[in-house]
Amino acid sequence: MRILITNDDGINAPGLKTLHAIATELAGPTGEVWTVAPAFEQSGVGHCISYTHPTMISEMSPRRFAAEGSPADCVLAGVHDVLLGQQIDLILSGVNRGNNSGENAVYSGTLGGAMEGALQGIPSMGLSQYWGPDNASLDDPFEVSATFGAEIVRAILDNHPGNGASDYRTFYNINFPPCAAADVKGRRVVPQGYRKGTSFGVIPHEAPSGRRFLWARGGDQRVAATPGSDAEVNLQGYISITPMRADLTAHDLLDALKVIE
Repeated sequence: MRILITNDDGINAPGLKTLHAIATELAGPTGEVWTVAPAFEQSGVGHCISYTHPTMISEMSPRRFAAEGSPADCVLAGVHDVLLGQQIDLILSGVNRGNNSGENAVYSGTLGGAMEGALQGIPSMGLSQYWGPDNASLDDPFEVSATFGAEIVRAILDNHPGNGASDYRTFYNINFPPCAAADVKGRRVVPQGYRKGTSFGVIPHEAPSGRRFLWARGGDQRVAATPGSDAEVNLQGYISITPMRADLTAHDLLDALKVIE
């Protein structure tokens, strides 16, 4: 198996080391793991691509490349340059430091990489480690993803039902709960949720020069979320698996809007 990995935390992020170990286990002794990851952190860039300027790419070591771009840029670089003409069996993005469940999925560069992989016709998954007081102080805060990552990816690959009636290929959003590996209660296949009453905002700051700057700030990640959703089961100690597509259509509203045709 030939696996391409990327992330949005940058090529030196500890979560990428965890992902490389997961991919190495999945690829097996005869497989290959290739890394094309952002040279610098790209958290929150979503499915952004560098459409208006070129992306510099550098080989750091054998099968390990850094690209000055987004996770989606890295997937494009891996598919159409680094591994051009070679079959890629799987694309994995992560392991993100922090969850990408709930509304975070919309902003996620980790999922942007997985989405681009799916648009390229390759099985793709984003992996994220929920952060909280029960795992942030562990010797390895990525303990849950390191312990269960390969197992979860294999289970999805073995049971993927296809893309259904959609022309858009399915990709998967996997979120590991904020606890120690011994406290994980299991896995749940659930929809994307929504944390009510929390959202991104900004904090204004005035520089010594007098210029005004704004820092983006996230909301509380431990508030109640949609019942039975990814964010809720993560906080209950479960690994969440959510099938996703790039189709943004609100299909349930199409018939109701026929009156304006």
